[in-house]
Amino acid sequence: MTEILALSGITKRFGGLTAVNELSFSLAAGEVVGLLGPNGSGKTTVMNMISGFFAPTQGVIALKGEPIQGLAPHRIAPKGVARTFQLVRALPSLTVSENVQTALAFGKQRLWGEEARERALHHLEEVGLAERAGEKASDLTYIDQKRMELARALAAEPDLLLLDEWLAGLNPTELRTGIDLIQSLEQRGMTILLVEHVMDAIRALCGRCVVMNAGRKIADGPTDEVLRHPEVVRAYLGDDHA
Repeated sequence: MTEILALSGITKRFGGLTAVNELSFSLAAGEVVGLLGPNGSGKTTVMNMISGFFAPTQGVIALKGEPIQGLAPHRIAPKGVARTFQLVRALPSLTVSENVQTALAFGKQRLWGEEARERALHHLEEVGLAERAGEKASDLTYIDQKRMELARALAAEPDLLLLDEWLAGLNPTELRTGIDLIQSLEQRGMTILLVEHVMDAIRALCGRCVVMNAGRKIADGPTDEVLRHPEVVRAYLGDDHA
């Protein structure tokens, strides 16, 4: 299968703190991979390096074989990387449609005007928000803000979608809706790297997981095997449970 993303020996230091330590893994086209680990293990730092918010101290990040480490976010995004954030980053004074149109205006095709409005509505339909396209983003519920952010990411036509705790904070009904939505993206063949703490979602969505602890990789493999790995159990629950 075609390799979409490859991290080789990635390290990130902040002064004397090593947040990520010689991390290596890859994603093939169409994979949905979970990036797991306790709080503070370095997961979001990895997402920030892939998307260009941080430059790695050392190592190589390749997107479809092309090194992208150290490039700014506005240079990485058009190459095929889109993401969501732990806390939704909406443009609250704009409508739901206009939030999605911003991604189209600065995306691969640079769409404006009526064409951008039609395309934005298409992506809002994908996430179940078409009927709220004309409302202010600030009026949306939490789950609908997350849907809007996902529609904005999809509007960028990514080869790689980074979801950073996109399912966090949802009630059981919203969680089921969110899982169904991500599964629909998987069925379309989208490659997704998913940071998540909701284990029901991880089991439902991810055939494979990479687990970090204290900045380093401690496991990489099929989800069921990884979640039973003694070092993974120890990282989450302590020595008494390993």
